[in-house]
Amino acid sequence: MVYLHQGWTLYFRDVKLKRGPKVTIYFFSKRTPKSGKKWPEDTLPKGRKVGVNKRTGLPFLRKA
Repeated sequence: MVYLHQGWTLYFRDVKLKRGPKVTIYFFSKRTPKSGKKWPEDTLPKGRKVGVNKRTGLPFLRKA
């Protein structure tokens, strides 16, 4: 099962920063992205909650 929010699917991807560590980025998409994997659970990542951009209506994750 994957996490859905109003028709948007949650994806994640590990990215290496120029100055060091790898970080995990989370993003929502209605289509399958070129890179990234579907979030494998129907719950949000620990310590995160969903926010919605008031102007565009796009969902995003923020720290809880």
